[in-house]
Amino acid sequence: MDKDGHTHHISQQFNDELERVRSHLLEMGGLVESQVTDAVHALLEADSARAEAVRTNDKRINSMELSIDEECIRILARRQPAASDLRLVIAVTKGITDLERVGDEARKIAEQAIQLCESGQSPKGYVEARHIGGLVVRMLHEALDAFARQDVDMALSVVEQDKRVDMEYASAMRELVTVMMEDPRTISRVLSIMWSLRSLERVGDHARNLAEYVIYLVKGEDVRHIGLQELASKIKS
Repeated sequence: MDKDGHTHHISQQFNDELERVRSHLLEMGGLVESQVTDAVHALLEADSARAEAVRTNDKRINSMELSIDEECIRILARRQPAASDLRLVIAVTKGITDLERVGDEARKIAEQAIQLCESGQSPKGYVEARHIGGLVVRMLHEALDAFARQDVDMALSVVEQDKRVDMEYASAMRELVTVMMEDPRTISRVLSIMWSLRSLERVGDHARNLAEYVIYLVKGEDVRHIGLQELASKIKS
């Protein structure tokens, strides 16, 4: 077994193929993380050029997903991996799907940013967007770091943070509804922020999914749809 918990094979080429798909997922993750960061900054700073760049880069993310998926299919067909190697390939195929969806959410935020730039007025909700944006970018970064290190404790921390994001999101939405009720003139602009916050909350969900794939990869346990307490006990067992 190597330091990452995967079997060393007689075929060095097989080892290289496994390492390549893992590296490619992390490369895609780095681009997606930058996309979310740039989209949030474009929203907060009314930077339409930055927002347009996010929209353009989304095509690159889609292309990366297809390419990595094809690599995984070739490995499954030619190598018929088992045990930890099979879990790695499965985790990568699932992970790139979540990363592609994070890229979609970043594009949606960028599109809202462009609309707000065109309206020429700053709505309420920027503080909430900055705060929740910071939380989910950190979650995504730590989920990718956990994948790179195969660190189940860090993965558990990401799952725990998702609860906080959900609470912050619910609180922000209640506040913004109040703003619209008090001043109907803000409805259109505030709705753009609300849609952006919804996208950020979904980024948090996808980061949690990535963290759960790390636990599956290392522990061989499917931990989707279980509570935090049970999840923590599975990690410690």
